[in-house]
Amino acid sequence: MPNSSPRAARRSAMVLSALALVGGTALTTAPVAHAKPSPPSATPTPPAQMSAVGGDRLGQPGTQVSPLTGAPALPGKLTSRSWIVSDAETGEVLAAHNPHWKLPPASTLKMLFADTVLPKLDKAQTHKVLPSDLDGVGAGSSLVGIKENLTYTVHDLWLGVFLRSGNDAVHVLSSMNGGVDATVLEMQRKAEDLQADDTTVISPDGYDMPGQVSSAYDLTLFARSGLQNADFREYCSTVRAQFPGGWKKTKAKKGKKATKKRSTFEIQNTNRLLSGDYDVPTYQGIAGVKNGYTTKAGNTFTGVAQRGDRTLLVTVMHPGAGHNMAYKEAAKLLDWGFKADGMVTPVGMLVPPKSAIASASPSPSASPSEKPRQQVAAPASSGGGGGAWTALALTGGSVLVVAALAYLVRRRWPLPQRTAKAAIPAPTKPGDDAAAKPAEADAVKDGAARAEAEDEAAATDEATPPKEGAAEEGAGKTEATADRPV
Repeated sequence: MPNSSPRAARRSAMVLSALALVGGTALTTAPVAHAKPSPPSATPTPPAQMSAVGGDRLGQPGTQVSPLTGAPALPGKLTSRSWIVSDAETGEVLAAHNPHWKLPPASTLKMLFADTVLPKLDKAQTHKVLPSDLDGVGAGSSLVGIKENLTYTVHDLWLGVFLRSGNDAVHVLSSMNGGVDATVLEMQRKAEDLQADDTTVISPDGYDMPGQVSSAYDLTLFARSGLQNADFREYCSTVRAQFPGGWKKTKAKKGKKATKKRSTFEIQNTNRLLSGDYDVPTYQGIAGVKNGYTTKAGNTFTGVAQRGDRTLLVTVMHPGAGHNMAYKEAAKLLDWGFKADGMVTPVGMLVPPKSAIASASPSPSASPSEKPRQQVAAPASSGGGGGAWTALALTGGSVLVVAALAYLVRRRWPLPQRTAKAAIPAPTKPGDDAAAKPAEADAVKDGAARAEAEDEAAATDEATPPKEGAAEEGAGKTEATADRPV
């Protein structure tokens, strides 16, 4: 394949891959053949056959990659039990290793939580935390430092979820959403719509629970879905922010009464490709998404990065021992993906949501001549591939395939640069969904002011920021510790 036109070559390969998957693998859930349980061993092995959602090769154990002449070799000595590299726009899976292996997800499951709950709550809304809101937060959980009887904005709470992976913030938002049980049911329905059939949700925060599993493929679907929401993109790309603490009371001075002022403390994103560490530099082009750690899950991580006109998603699950190993292996896979642009044949596809397929299907009343025209228009990001799209749209029985691909290659989301503080992103171009409305930014400020006013008579003790690394997410932990999703 000529290196001079990798995007065009990729589009052609995508169309061929989609046609090959029309039989149902890409657009429906394939039955999973469950292998007999393996005897206990020091090194767990994946099932002999896993889900084939997205393509038959994705259901096979081991590494799947189809390099063309001149393609770079995959990184050597990768230790993660499962990983996947995909194009965030086209949905092409460039390479994968046991991507449908059902494993504990840790706090990367919070991406599904955000997919489910974030669109439902106004970010300027305020909530006074009741003791019952924090019921069920698991022992050893990562916390952002929420205190009972204090008021927070929804914006504050989401910063706590994404930056500090606060299970306390997840439980408060769940309470605002009708409770933990109702939220879990909604998350499971959302997973089903996304065709994330490897996922079983038991706890909304990713805390280790019997039967709670997901996969590298499903976590990538969650990230891809969330990134289409401007607020999700803002939160997952924020490096550090000020979080509301408790109330400080100043002593009365001559001629002045004692006053109360709410304190703040800094929280920093525990995604090391965003914030960096002594052995992991910030990754060029990184824009999120989410990391996690529990005893059973080990370290998990899903990241998105953009270089030039290409945006890649990578997910790694349970790498071997070593400090920051999840980030190091994710960075290697991203490097490979950018170098391999146009030099690999996709081994599968990220499927679209069932709802996207249904909404793109022609209505029963549409005339035969209307159906192709409704599906022929190529998305703005498809470049010069209009001819191929038109031919595909006019192929008998291909309406659903075109609808699915139209979702996959929809216009690129404007991924923000790393955000040093919690600010509403500036407009990137006219009409863009990430363009911040001044009124929205003002609403968040007004919400914070309301929270402060409502709490003026609250407790005067300052909230103590959680100790750095106490239950820190993705910090390369390898020793056995109490279950704590981070």
